[in-house]
Amino acid sequence: MRQPLECGGLTPLFFGSLFHRSKGGRHGRLAPRPSAPPLRGRCLLATSGTYLKRHFFRTPERLRLVHDLLLELALKYGWELQAWAVFSNHCHVVASSPADASTLRTMLSELHTRTAISVNEMDSTPGRQVWYDYWDTHLTFPRSYFARLNYVHQNPVKHGVVKAAEDYPWCSARWFEARAPEPFKRTVRSFKIDRVSVPDDF
Repeated sequence: MRQPLECGGLTPLFFGSLFHRSKGGRHGRLAPRPSAPPLRGRCLLATSGTYLKRHFFRTPERLRLVHDLLLELALKYGWELQAWAVFSNHCHVVASSPADASTLRTMLSELHTRTAISVNEMDSTPGRQVWYDYWDTHLTFPRSYFARLNYVHQNPVKHGVVKAAEDYPWCSARWFEARAPEPFKRTVRSFKIDRVSVPDDF
């Protein structure tokens, strides 16, 4: 398997949130959710990119930082994660919104700010710009949803990081393969990703 740093140079829209807060530890923990509520609010695909596409998060420790905080903030702001993939210079998220979809900007702003502060402390570069911006797309049609869900699950393969998406620790593919109902998995897999238009030139 190549190192993470080398990445780059729904008709039933029902699968809902993949994680919930369970008991244990000072803040609880993120645990697989065996069942999920109906998809609600707006369903969006959001992509965040680093400044100048630089690979600030090129180690497992740094990838874990972004990955775990993303899941934590999704819970905090009430976004139901459908799929996600975190890389050294960008990340993708498919999620359905709470009643107020405008909280996406607040959630991603907090993600960018907190991870930038952490990585700048690691590199002794206070004030350095780490993130550039994010782009989002409202997914209104089932075909669009399924294709982008599959696209995000398979993104580690697209970038050549792993041969099988479920082998990449910082994306949702492994959980999806293990826990999604088989008919739903077959539906998602049936959608081709080669023509999906997503900002992904990283």
